[in-house]
Amino acid sequence: METVKVGSVTVTWLSGGVTNLDGGAMFGVVPKGMWSKKYPSNERNQIELPTDPMFIQMDGKNFLVETGIGKGKLSEKQLRNFGVTKESELDDSLAKLGLHAEDIDYVLMTHLHFDHAGGLTKLENGHYVSAFPNAKIITSQVEWDEMRNPNIRSKNTYWKENWEAIEAQVVPFEEKWNLGALTMVHTSGHSNGHSILIIEDRGELLIHMADLMATHVHQPVLWVMAYDDYPMTSIAAKEKWISYGLHKNAWFSFYHDAFYRAVKWDSGGNQIVESIQREN
Repeated sequence: METVKVGSVTVTWLSGGVTNLDGGAMFGVVPKGMWSKKYPSNERNQIELPTDPMFIQMDGKNFLVETGIGKGKLSEKQLRNFGVTKESELDDSLAKLGLHAEDIDYVLMTHLHFDHAGGLTKLENGHYVSAFPNAKIITSQVEWDEMRNPNIRSKNTYWKENWEAIEAQVVPFEEKWNLGALTMVHTSGHSNGHSILIIEDRGELLIHMADLMATHVHQPVLWVMAYDDYPMTSIAAKEKWISYGLHKNAWFSFYHDAFYRAVKWDSGGNQIVESIQREN
């Protein structure tokens, strides 16, 4: 498992499953002739998109950022449609660190789409139960409200199977949530309640842009997904936070990247100058 230190904060990437989704949808109006040179697709025009959570240790507390797609929850049709080639191995990943799901103190959810929130619950004796029973689950109030009352578009990704069992654990925030070196900021864009995570400690910085920058290839400000509910808001948020991170020599981390866990770009954002590659 790949690890990076951000000041005194330790970040480790876990295994949350792998999907393969339509490349055109993932890159929106960007022509395939441009994005396919940087991120390859298969014969069905699908690109590989892991759903790998980050595990954070800070001040004696255990944090999980996102939860993967879950295990044993998707139907055969869903597995096929979402191009799932591997379901979550989250429990195994934690076991390698000498931990169990009960040891997680906080679960930080940038948003609650199924590929991020599927691991929040699990099936036990035919019923959904919390996968992290001792954790506080942090997400924006806007996202939590839409999760429980999705609209005609979002009901395809906000599923009751992923929230009913954890309702009592959710601690929603308005614009920001902060604990020590960790700050979540509500940005909207990809979803109305979407947030990013900033880790800043001892002069070092990591920005987890979540689905505003799903892979390193999504770094150009205008390269946003067709899945984004509010693409102009995504663009504005990317302009703000990419500029902030480049100015501070930040790590940018990825949830969906098949090649990199995190990268640093030069001050102009033109070249990758340091990277943590994903092990397959």
